[in-house]
Amino acid sequence: MRHPLYIVLCALSYYFCANSTTRKVAQTLYMVHQVKISHVTISKWIKRFAPVFRKISADLLLGANLCDSDEWHFDETYIKIAGENYYLWIAFDAETRLVLDFHLSPYRDSDSAHTLLANCRRYFGQPQSAVISDRYYAYQEPASLFFPNAKHIRVEDFDDLINNNVLEAFNGQFKAWYKPKRGFNSFESANRLIATYIFFYNFIRPHSSLNGLTPAQVAGVEYSDKERLFWLLVV
Repeated sequence: MRHPLYIVLCALSYYFCANSTTRKVAQTLYMVHQVKISHVTISKWIKRFAPVFRKISADLLLGANLCDSDEWHFDETYIKIAGENYYLWIAFDAETRLVLDFHLSPYRDSDSAHTLLANCRRYFGQPQSAVISDRYYAYQEPASLFFPNAKHIRVEDFDDLINNNVLEAFNGQFKAWYKPKRGFNSFESANRLIATYIFFYNFIRPHSSLNGLTPAQVAGVEYSDKERLFWLLVV
């Protein structure tokens, strides 16, 4: 590449941590860093680095400490891919605000819920007390199968004492980022962009609700100073 990695990572941070298009990112790079780059180049960077971020995330999350997590939340929201409705299934740890995993599917069915919950059990075990979802029937069987020691709470209303508001808040942030993109062009690009967005959400963007920490920090994920400086990870 003709540009330093720092500039590439700055561009990706502007894209994934703000509600910016690639054209706006190119404009910001020019205004802030005096570096002139086309929006097409930024799109190529996003595509090139997405698998790298996904690998880093998978490796680092192996060190997450979720043994004391009380509640995991599960929810689904729809997005547009090439003009068609798809469903984004999300798993979320309430205490750390860490996105555990996601699953993208054209279907809103039990098989999709099964895939998401099975992955969470495989990589993270199970929460101490509860699995929380909406009233949708698809969660019932996989919740009892993979988390037999946790109570399955099916939320009826946002005003319930136990609710899914933390995950709904994430969905709102995701939709605010996703909306300027006007949907995704393909299933592959949607998976790639969502995975990278979640990487930046978990590891790079500080959260005011976590006192300026990232979910990965709160979850006890550790990485070396070299890794932190190289990938612009929060201390």
